[in-house]
Amino acid sequence: MQMPLLYVIDEAAYSGFCAAGSGCLLTIAPPKDTTDMYHARSYKSCVALFLIFLFLLSTYNFVKIRKSWTLLTAPKSNLTAAGSITPLQDNKTLIMSAYYDDRESNNVRIVAILNVDKVKELYCWFFCEFRKGYIPVRAQIDVPSDQFGFPYSAAIVLCKDPQLCFSHHISIHSTSTGDIDGIQVFEIKNREPRSFSANFTVCISTMFGNSSNVLQFVQAIEMYRILGAQKVVIYKNSCSRAIGRAVDYYVSEGVVEVVPWPIDRYLRTSDAWHHDMDPKNEIGYYGQVAALNDCLYRNMYKTKYLTFNDIDEIILPRIHTDWNEMMETLQKEHPDKSVFLIENHYYPIHLTDHTFDNAFPKDVPGRNILQYIYYEPEQPNVYNNHKMIVNPRKVIQTSVHFSLKAYGGNLDVANHIAGLHHSREAKQPNLPFTSLIRDTTLWKYNVTLIRNVNRVLKNLS
Repeated sequence: MQMPLLYVIDEAAYSGFCAAGSGCLLTIAPPKDTTDMYHARSYKSCVALFLIFLFLLSTYNFVKIRKSWTLLTAPKSNLTAAGSITPLQDNKTLIMSAYYDDRESNNVRIVAILNVDKVKELYCWFFCEFRKGYIPVRAQIDVPSDQFGFPYSAAIVLCKDPQLCFSHHISIHSTSTGDIDGIQVFEIKNREPRSFSANFTVCISTMFGNSSNVLQFVQAIEMYRILGAQKVVIYKNSCSRAIGRAVDYYVSEGVVEVVPWPIDRYLRTSDAWHHDMDPKNEIGYYGQVAALNDCLYRNMYKTKYLTFNDIDEIILPRIHTDWNEMMETLQKEHPDKSVFLIENHYYPIHLTDHTFDNAFPKDVPGRNILQYIYYEPEQPNVYNNHKMIVNPRKVIQTSVHFSLKAYGGNLDVANHIAGLHHSREAKQPNLPFTSLIRDTTLWKYNVTLIRNVNRVLKNLS
C-alpha cells in the first residue's frame, strides 16, 4: 500500500484556508480502489487544491520581497563600460569592475578609487533582467587603512544583490534617484565560476615610466614560467617602445594579459608611496592597490594561486624545485592558511658577480639578474616588507605587502624555504661588503633560464 502524502501549509499566508492560530495540515492519499470514481475525483480535487496553495505561497513570498523595491523602469539601452577605468559623473569616483561574491551572502563587490573625504555615499543600481528596470541599493564603502595620506584611495564598494532581480549589469551612483538615460553600466563578473585555467598567475601592478630594461623583463617572465606560472597579468600605464615589443610578444604567446591602466587621465599620479613625499599629487604609486584588488577578483576563479609582486621581484623557493612543489608542501602542513608571506631581500644592483657576464647578447638593454647574488641583512627594528602567494578565493581585500581581509590565516614563510629576490638600488648603501649575505639560489635555474631567455631575445630581434 502507498503511504499517504503529508504537506504543511504556511498559516500566515493562507489563514483563509485554516483556522486562526492553528497550523494547516493537508493529507492527500491516493484512492485505495482505483475503480471507485468518487474517491478518484476527491483525490484529484485535493491535488488541484494543493497546487493552488503552492502557487499562492510563491506569489505571497514574491510580493513580500518586492515590497522593499524601488523600481526605476527603463530598458537597458545604456552603454556597458568598456575600459578598465570609468569615471562617474561626480568626478570623484573611478570604477574598475564589478564582481559577484557569494562567499558570505549574495553580494556584488565593485573595485573603485575615490576621494576619501568627499565620497561618503554611493548606490548600486541593479538592472533586473525580467523586470526591465533598476533597483537602487545603498552601498557599503570599504576604504583600506593604508591610503598613506593621499586624498584618493582604492576602495571596495559592497552592495547586497536584490532577491529575484537576476541582475547581470549594475550602475554606480551617488544618489538613489535620478536620470537613468545614458548611464554607464558594468557587467557583473564571476556570476558563473569557471574551472582553473592556471595553477599560478602573477599580478604585476603597475607598469609605468620609460624604462628600457628589456633583459630583466624577459628574465623575470621566463623565471615565473619556470617556477610554475601559466599567466602574468600586467596593469600597464606606460613603458618604453622596447619593453612594449617584449610585452606584445608575450601577449601573442598567450603568456601575458595586459589590462590598460590610464589612471593619469583622471588623477595626478605619483610614483611615491606616501603623500608627504609628493604632496602635489592625488594618488600614490599609480593606484597600485586598486589594480591589485582588481587582479584578485578578475582571477579569483581562473587560477589556483595568485602571486603579487613587481617585475623586479621573484619569489624563489630555496629547498623546492618550483612553486607547485613548495605550495603543495606548505598547504599540506598549514591547511588553514590562505596567505603566504614571502620575506623581501634587497640585492643591490651596484654589486655584481661576473660568472654569467657572457650568457646574453651585449646589445640587449637591461640588467642581468644572474649577476645579483648578494643581499642586505635585515635592519634591526625596521619593518621588512613581504610579497605574497595567496589562495584568491580566501581573500576579500588586499594591499601591496599583506592582505587586509581574508578568511584563512597568514603564514610567514621561513627564509630557508623561500625568499623574495628584489634587485634594486641599495637600501643600506653604507654597509661593508662583508655584511652582505651571498645567495646563489637563482643559479640553480641558470641553464633553463639562459636557454629560454635567448630564444625569446632571438624572436624579438
